[in-house]
Amino acid sequence: MSVNLAAPLRESYGKRSMVVRKGDEVMVMRGGNSGTKGAVEKVDMKREKVYIEGVKMTKVDGSAVPKPVHPSNLMITKLKLEDKKRQQVIERAGKNTKKEKKEKKGGE
Repeated sequence: MSVNLAAPLRESYGKRSMVVRKGDEVMVMRGGNSGTKGAVEKVDMKREKVYIEGVKMTKVDGSAVPKPVHPSNLMITKLKLEDKKRQQVIERAGKNTKKEKKEKKGGE
């Protein structure tokens, strides 16, 4: 499940979106909780939902439960870079930036 990256991350990593993982910091862009920032607590691949720290909804009995958010309504503001696979993705993206591709086409 891909989530858009914030503008500074796009420039530094050369990618528009990345797979969201537990521990990433995200900001809700749409819906009733728009503007809320928090760390990802859980990613539900089966239902395509992300659960974020601080985004809760109240049940009829008064208890607060995590509110599921669709990944299209999120933006990653800080990546958790401890995962080896994620580092490999970033390295691959750095080699194949669009600017470099345009320069190669123009130089040929």
